[in-house]
Amino acid sequence: MPDLADTPLQTDRSVQTLLVTGPSGAGRSTTINALEDIGFEVIDNLPLSLLPILLRRKAKVPLALVLDVRNRDFSVDALIGAIDQLTLDLGDAGQVLYLDAENAVLERRYSETRRHHPMAPAGPPLVGITAEKELLAPIRARADQLIDTSHMSPHDLRAEIEGHFAPGQGKLLGVSVHSFSYKRGLPRGLDMVLDCRFLRNPHWDAALRPLDGRDASVATYVGQDPRADEFFGRVNDLVALLLPAHKDEGRAHLAIGFGCTGGQHRSVAMAERLATSLAQAGWPVSIRHRELERRAQAGVGTNQGSST
Repeated sequence: MPDLADTPLQTDRSVQTLLVTGPSGAGRSTTINALEDIGFEVIDNLPLSLLPILLRRKAKVPLALVLDVRNRDFSVDALIGAIDQLTLDLGDAGQVLYLDAENAVLERRYSETRRHHPMAPAGPPLVGITAEKELLAPIRARADQLIDTSHMSPHDLRAEIEGHFAPGQGKLLGVSVHSFSYKRGLPRGLDMVLDCRFLRNPHWDAALRPLDGRDASVATYVGQDPRADEFFGRVNDLVALLLPAHKDEGRAHLAIGFGCTGGQHRSVAMAERLATSLAQAGWPVSIRHRELERRAQAGVGTNQGSST
């Protein structure tokens, strides 16, 4: 099974019919809204029995058909047959978009919404997630477009959809800025990684240790390192140079990561600083502090971090 984070998305400017599928919770609702906004006629939860009729229609506008296990007549064999017919009739103008996400992420999303999984209505969501992924594996293998939404915000996913199915409409490149701990490894999907471990460390100041890089006192402390301003200035100039170039190449999204030892102080402060600068320059920016989010979900205060 290929790593979706390493799978380059193709850009097709002439998609007439798009089949959208993937495991429940992977981002279909956001995708539907994004496709509708860029001019697709979207039909959600389509019975497979009606699919052949719609595939034979002469489309006046691009058509997106959302298919998943909620359908009572859902069948992997029937859907694969429809994909074969779509390819035969339309060639590259007919494509399959498969949305995916890591099991742990899907399980967390179900926990947050308190919804039952359609394949495990009376059991834990992970049982349904695992069964659904196994069922959909043959369809995933046939997909033209694979998008892993594990570490995407709804804004990131919308930007990805717009970039690949509505190129040339003047949409800005979406940027996400991440902070992380090297102890836990690099987040998947980063395009640029910057190491902040050379900067002065607030962990060794007892008053700052319980705080994180979003606090003004921590940001000031990190910024007082004699190398901090030059480091940030060069990074900011590099990003300002690269973003328009990536946009011109049709990229929909660029992910930039700052790492430090614990992901609490230095990387957070630098990520916040860059995100503010990019927003002031007019770029759509989202920000994610991975370790702070993990501690918040676990109900652990930031003072539990070490050597950040």
